[in-house]
Amino acid sequence: MNWLIAALPFVKVLGAFLLMLIGVRCKRGLAMSILFGALVMGGLFGLSPLTFVKIGLLALTQEKFLFLLAIIAFILILSDGLEQSGQSKRLMVALSGYLHSPRLRLIFFPALIGLLPMPGGAVFSAPMVKAVSESMEISNKERALINYWFRHVWELAWPLYPGIILTVALADIPLVSFIICTWPGVLMMFFLGWFFFLRPLRPATINMKEAVPSQPADWTLVLKEGLPLLIAIVGAVGLESLLPVVVPGLSFEWGVIAALFLAVFCIMIQNHLGLQFMGSVLRKKSLWTMLAVIAAIFVFKDIMQAAGVVDAMAAAAGDGVALFAAAAFLPFLVGMVAGINVAFVGATFPLLLALLSTLGLSDQVIPYLVLASVFGFTGVMISPLHICFVLTCQFFGVEAARTWRRLVFPCLCFALFGCLLFSILLALPTG
Repeated sequence: MNWLIAALPFVKVLGAFLLMLIGVRCKRGLAMSILFGALVMGGLFGLSPLTFVKIGLLALTQEKFLFLLAIIAFILILSDGLEQSGQSKRLMVALSGYLHSPRLRLIFFPALIGLLPMPGGAVFSAPMVKAVSESMEISNKERALINYWFRHVWELAWPLYPGIILTVALADIPLVSFIICTWPGVLMMFFLGWFFFLRPLRPATINMKEAVPSQPADWTLVLKEGLPLLIAIVGAVGLESLLPVVVPGLSFEWGVIAALFLAVFCIMIQNHLGLQFMGSVLRKKSLWTMLAVIAAIFVFKDIMQAAGVVDAMAAAAGDGVALFAAAAFLPFLVGMVAGINVAFVGATFPLLLALLSTLGLSDQVIPYLVLASVFGFTGVMISPLHICFVLTCQFFGVEAARTWRRLVFPCLCFALFGCLLFSILLALPTG
């Protein structure tokens, strides 16, 4: 009977998660489904309805939440501007002189935007994928999967991602030492994306008459049409690193917001878009639906933390399963439930590091952190609550449940790769 008691916290979490999925399946709205799941989970772990309301209201006043709302709003405005003005198609025409492979064209923009650690960034690249595949005989589900997957190929080794920064800070290890061990994950993400999503596309379906005609390579035209994207990406990366140095104490998100604002301003000037365009974007129901989903995810995250969900799962995982739970199962579960990388890093890595120290395995910190990062990231990728997945499905108008099924096997393969990488790293000499 002890194993039943130990499994109880995990059963509670999975039960709440199942209720959310049922709500989404029954078309109750993703935001409402997440809030209901958070309410049930909080109740199962002892939170009263009044406490739930207080935590929920506090979650919506957090600086991080408000920053995220602003970032997502600017992303959607910029994406609408690129699409409505036809600039995304013009950029694709300009790039056609360099991107001769149809498959390369499909993945170029998601991979490019993936270099920018931007929450919800998949909706940034979605209009590009739509433009380049306009006359290709592929389904919206395939477009959504390609956009979602290749948006995240860099996430385990790109040093600007907050999850990586938080990991090395918690473990007090050099950033380079960690990235050297995680870069094979980037190669595996590209391989799995090609094998499961690009390879099945028959040449006859993607080599149709092009949505955008090819033209001679002209870097000046590429620079002109890609200027808003260049401002957004280079500006955000530069400003988020520079601002906290120039103005200590200033949140790096201000740099991202400033870059996105300048990018929106640029596209409005280039295409002579006036306030009427801005008003049409702000009146879109889809914009407010997406912002409501983000609000629900933040409430859910804080409810999970306040209810001590992770602590309860960790306390229940005793004896021989403790290390496995801390290094693999807990990061995967928290990543899947929260759909955010920083969530599994912040919630489970302190437990893992403390356990490694207690067991005298401090010399194996990096291999275990790599394993935990792979499993946590796998959970995030397979999470129906992942903001990028939600926004991508909404943009392409596809059913989330059926699209999600196509992610299961690639994510399983990536988790198995993580086990192999962990074994190799453990076998290498330390120091």
